[in-house]
Amino acid sequence: MARSRLSVGSSPAFTFVLTMGVVNLFGDMTYEGGGAINGQFMASLGASAAVVSITAGLGEFLGYALRSVSGYIADRTGRYWLVTFVGYAINLLAVPAMALAGNWQVAALLILAERIGRAIRKPTVEAMLSYTTGKHGKGWVYAVNTALDETGATLGPLIIALVLLLHGDYRTGYALLLTSSVLALGALTVARINFPVPSRLEEGRTAEAGGLSRSYCLYMVAAACFAAGLMSYELVAYHLVTAKIVAENWIPVFLAFSTGCGVIASLVLGKLYDRAPLPTLLVAVLLSSLFSPLAFLGGFPALLAAMVFWGIGYATQDTLFKAVVASVLPEGKRNLAFGLFYTGYGAGWLIGSVATGLLYDQSRVALVAFAVAAQLISLPLFVIAKRQEPSPRQEA
Repeated sequence: MARSRLSVGSSPAFTFVLTMGVVNLFGDMTYEGGGAINGQFMASLGASAAVVSITAGLGEFLGYALRSVSGYIADRTGRYWLVTFVGYAINLLAVPAMALAGNWQVAALLILAERIGRAIRKPTVEAMLSYTTGKHGKGWVYAVNTALDETGATLGPLIIALVLLLHGDYRTGYALLLTSSVLALGALTVARINFPVPSRLEEGRTAEAGGLSRSYCLYMVAAACFAAGLMSYELVAYHLVTAKIVAENWIPVFLAFSTGCGVIASLVLGKLYDRAPLPTLLVAVLLSSLFSPLAFLGGFPALLAAMVFWGIGYATQDTLFKAVVASVLPEGKRNLAFGLFYTGYGAGWLIGSVATGLLYDQSRVALVAFAVAAQLISLPLFVIAKRQEPSPRQEA
């Protein structure tokens, strides 16, 4: 295993990981760049705070809940690349289309469309990447992909911040993101041409025979608890503005800073996960739980530290959870397994979003207590789930 990881330059499997990472780099540049100004743009079109919050929450829920549907369709039809292309097209083109939105209703529909597109393509991408984990390790494969993903998520908001700094408007920013959309679709086409059947990249067995295991279900419940305490950036941005901690034009920069921290965290956590899976997962959850008290109860210095821990939280979600699911995948149902897992995750996210949104106006201490408790509850569940895993398979 160690020898194969050193020769990544000549590995078709790792080339596929890098190619899909480039796709996601430009993809995240597009929708995270748009996400940095969606709330403000809707407000400029006359949307209320409630409309903005509900649109964001519903979009995230759909972005997770519909993954089980697209995963099921992909498994039943075997048209993995077709499903992936449809998802990316909707996901990416909805963002620059915001430049043409004439009212907040149209903008809201485009935000929902972007999330739905992401839901369609996510399970197929994670499932295709799972075929490379036998050679390069679950943690490292998803860490590299996430690091490139988060690099785009860092650059997108910075590009939008630069547009605003140069006195451009929101529509100019959205229109500019058409460039990264086209680049993402171009890179996806390259991946499809060079790797028409990703399953041929598999070395050894990277999935279990049979259906969804008890360990898988426990991991899903634990992840849902974690999600309930991991807040969206919309609420964080709302707090930064109302508490007057930073100027409004700096909010995209804070998002970029946090996602930049997530890039580093993903690579470190992914490498550590392949050596010590459970301890790495538990430490990452503990660090993520520090975000809310620092962000909502502290001043500017505490906020900077909070954004580091928020980045670790998203690295946990985007790297470690994918590696966790890859360790208990059922053969023949890879897409469905990833889709169902994130449906449960999305349910936890929606519950947490509603709870924290309501608690914010009542008591920030209660909000922090809820967020910390939700994430800490996941710790024993992860331990139990790990113990329920079958014995490691012998390499072929």
